[in-house]
Amino acid sequence: AINARDLGRGQFAPTCRVDSPQQGLPLLKEGPPREKGQAGTWVQHPTGILSRSLNIPSAQNLASISNLCIAGFFLRLQKTFVNYGEAMMYGLETCPNAWLRTHSVWGRYTVSFLLIITQLGFCSVYFMFMADNLQQMVEEAHVTSNTCQPRKILVLTPILDIRFYMLIILPFLVLLVFIQNLRVLSIFSTLANITTLGSMALIFEYIVQGIPDPRNLPLMASWKTFLLFFGTAIFTFEGVGIVLSLKNQMKHPQQFSFVLYLGMSLVIVLYICLGTLGYMKFGSNTQASITLNLPNCWLYQSVKLMYSIGIFFTYALQFHVPAEIIIPIVISQVSESWALFADLSVRTALVCLTCVSAILIPRLDLVISLVGSVSSSALALIIPPLLELITFYPEDMSCVTIAKDIMISMLGLLGCVFGTYQALYELIQPVSHSIANSTGFFQL
Repeated sequence: AINARDLGRGQFAPTCRVDSPQQGLPLLKEGPPREKGQAGTWVQHPTGILSRSLNIPSAQNLASISNLCIAGFFLRLQKTFVNYGEAMMYGLETCPNAWLRTHSVWGRYTVSFLLIITQLGFCSVYFMFMADNLQQMVEEAHVTSNTCQPRKILVLTPILDIRFYMLIILPFLVLLVFIQNLRVLSIFSTLANITTLGSMALIFEYIVQGIPDPRNLPLMASWKTFLLFFGTAIFTFEGVGIVLSLKNQMKHPQQFSFVLYLGMSLVIVLYICLGTLGYMKFGSNTQASITLNLPNCWLYQSVKLMYSIGIFFTYALQFHVPAEIIIPIVISQVSESWALFADLSVRTALVCLTCVSAILIPRLDLVISLVGSVSSSALALIIPPLLELITFYPEDMSCVTIAKDIMISMLGLLGCVFGTYQALYELIQPVSHSIANSTGFFQL
């Protein structure tokens, strides 16, 4: 076994890496328990709460059920420290089907692949969010005033393309992800939380003032919009990829269920309030991010700046998930003297990949929906209930539990298929025929 800390991976990983003689790829085995009270982070997606779709209580229930399916089932297997991929593999190893037991490692590979796609998709969305707000702040600076008045729609020609702002952000994010010490990242997480909460307070303070008569708004949107909403809602709530890491790092892990439900309840209340009040305030003029609807005055320009800073620091926290999957595989192929260089090279390449993805598809709202529909739905809604069925079916599961698992998996599958189709369809349409992102469209 090779200790992860010796390979330049910092203090995050609690496990040792050993090579699987059957597969020739590194498997994560159980390592020594974490020190009680060790710093840790678990972040809901701050860009999701600002997106234009409204979130519903059922999304919270499904996300909580899925997280508990993953966090709870491996207690039966007496595995204390496992990640999502290992939970999938161990579950398949105990199922009655011989073929699934033989190929259980592919369950871990599948989950790891989906986690990589999902988390890098989140990082690409963060690139777009920061670039959108930076572009608006810079190019409206000459007309920013001290008086905060509602915006009036005005189409302007951007001075610089939004892709240029993404390239400006790129080197700073590369330097950020070089930080591998979890304690340092926890400080950044605290800064992100402070700036995000401060921004949210000012956003709420503005949108509750002068709300127009809501009777002028349509009671229901088209079914096509609902398909995009599904992906956005799943993107917003999907945290199953790091929920086990949170539980492993808790000082009192037996309180995990209470913490999960409390956190999800607070988040859903916040999401519903901001989504509902934001749409009542701005109606059909709601932008891909509500920060782009704020008045063009110095106070609310500072809100965009604070929220962008919070997103910047959160990028590193979301980035560590794919990094912790990919980097050990790369390091295992090089000598120890090249381990640190390989580590930093992979991190740089992954950040550049998220930047390129954002440059190629600079549509914040549609990319959020696409990421949520393609991979987040599989990780949060499809796989956990199926895993529970496979693992516990031989133990005489109740009909209610079986029906619940099948219903959630079918909902996730339908949302994945139709949500992905609708997001891709909107992406290939000309900008004028679809919901435009903020690029090229400004309000004063």
